[in-house]
Amino acid sequence: MTEEIISSAESTPQSAADTESPASTESPLAASADNPSLDTQPEGQSFAEALSAFERSHSHRAQTKQLLGTVVSLTADQVVLDIGYKMEGVLPRSSFPNNAGDVNPGDAVPVSITGRNEEGYYELSRHRVAQPRDWSALERAFAGKTAVAGTVTAVVKGGLSVDVGVRAFMPASRSGARDAAELEALVGQQITCRITRLDVADEDLVVDRRVVLEEQARAGLAGRRAALKAGDTVNGTVRTIMPYGAFVEIEPGLDGLLHISDISRARVAKPDDVLSVGEQLTLRILKIDPETGKISLGLKQLQPEPWETAAERYVPGQRIAGDVTRLTDFGAFVELEPGLEGLIHISEMSWAKKVRHASDILRPGDRVDAVVLSIKPPTGTEQGRIALGLKQTLADPWSEAERKFPPGSQVEGPITKIMNFGAFVQIGEGPDSTGIDGLVHVSEIVADRRINHPRDVLREGQRVKAVVLAVDREKRQIKLSMKQLIPTSIDEYIAEHKAGDQVSGRVVELTASGAIVELGEGIRATCLAAAAASPQTASATETQSGSVNRADSAAVDLSELSSMLKARWKGNAPAPSAAPEPLAEGQIRTFKITKLAADTKKIEVELA
Repeated sequence: MTEEIISSAESTPQSAADTESPASTESPLAASADNPSLDTQPEGQSFAEALSAFERSHSHRAQTKQLLGTVVSLTADQVVLDIGYKMEGVLPRSSFPNNAGDVNPGDAVPVSITGRNEEGYYELSRHRVAQPRDWSALERAFAGKTAVAGTVTAVVKGGLSVDVGVRAFMPASRSGARDAAELEALVGQQITCRITRLDVADEDLVVDRRVVLEEQARAGLAGRRAALKAGDTVNGTVRTIMPYGAFVEIEPGLDGLLHISDISRARVAKPDDVLSVGEQLTLRILKIDPETGKISLGLKQLQPEPWETAAERYVPGQRIAGDVTRLTDFGAFVELEPGLEGLIHISEMSWAKKVRHASDILRPGDRVDAVVLSIKPPTGTEQGRIALGLKQTLADPWSEAERKFPPGSQVEGPITKIMNFGAFVQIGEGPDSTGIDGLVHVSEIVADRRINHPRDVLREGQRVKAVVLAVDREKRQIKLSMKQLIPTSIDEYIAEHKAGDQVSGRVVELTASGAIVELGEGIRATCLAAAAASPQTASATETQSGSVNRADSAAVDLSELSSMLKARWKGNAPAPSAAPEPLAEGQIRTFKITKLAADTKKIEVELA
């Protein structure tokens, strides 16, 4: 029955438009004496099947020319056109510029029929579609790269057999089907394809459907992209996550990039920390590149802007808490809330220590308390700034330094840093810890010898004791001494003597103001305003002195001189029996102690 209907339709000289014009009131398949083919309908075939076969044949013939359709109405996805048939045709809105935003009812649009959808409407295309009936027409379509209409007749080895007026071959890879099931489903369907190879002599014809689909997809994609503009709010699905962001499908085949910096107002280390593939998002279009068509998306732009009310919620002097997000050479950034950070400058981190780098005090991830010092909202191109202080949460230890550590007091603590000129010692620990460092100069480390570098005798972390020499609150400096806590022989000598005692000593050096006298091993005193011998008379004076000493101690042998001096240093020397004479180096004389200074370890004497 189907073959008879097709044969009858093809033998009719009138066109498809005449057959199915709006003026026609009866079905072309109505049972009558003028249509005897219906009387010969094979047994078992329904009228619906016969009608469907006839309509397929009818639409096949109707595609031999391009039609002029008239826009009837527009839906959310389609444009409905009157093409002169009983059933209307439909075009996707994406096939028009600006997503058919400029299309109005009554507009005339050239179209070609490509098939019929499930609802019975004709599927249309704005591309010119030809249906050649001979080889010359095929050659013209091939030369002009015109799309042609055809019907898939069968699945063959390597592809499909397509009827485009003559038999053509379509490779499976150019069919647009993704698998064998989709390939089978194309059999019997009417398709639009393009001739890619034509050999009239060998009657060799190869067609390609995929290239037409791709062109239509690109045209539709361009139309959908043209309908978008910066500032639009769209929905999308996360398709791929990369280290720098995520690709989001906002329409089938249309992706946009959500950069990592536009995901959240809070700092995001990795996109997959906050996003997952398949997640549904509501985003804002930030930019569409007019040259490449790339779409930039933003998620944080739909979140409240924290700077809008920051000045009301954060005021100078307010104490806040936040997490350290990152460190720089000049300070540490603290997140107060998502999208709002404040800076603690290194100069605002400690009262006592000179901080050279923020890492000396803080680490990323630390939870800290701070005080708002100032706030400057963003203006124009300048970013907003919030200055924070860490040391302001603590009392200034220098305000009590003079009271807690007066000069002469002893302190103990670990060595925090060693420099060429000395060592810094942290003073005050436990509940009374101040974080203040005092400096022990290299000259105040040991008393019995000179050292070149503090590391010769000290190491970082070593606990030491020291005495406070001076406190300078303005300069925030405390001077310490370690050597003055180390007992020496001069300490013992001073403890055993008092001013007025007479002692023996040896002149070791003559000075312009007097002489330096050695009273014992490592114990020296200053003799002021003493009569000193000139170099020319030093030898004679020494001889004279020697004779006097020998007169005073007639039976004393020279070999016993050392033991005698040592004995006399321990006690009072006898009063001289002769008038004072000029001093000379090497003389052993009797002196009277005039001054003992335990703090400075200085002794002054005069000739007795």
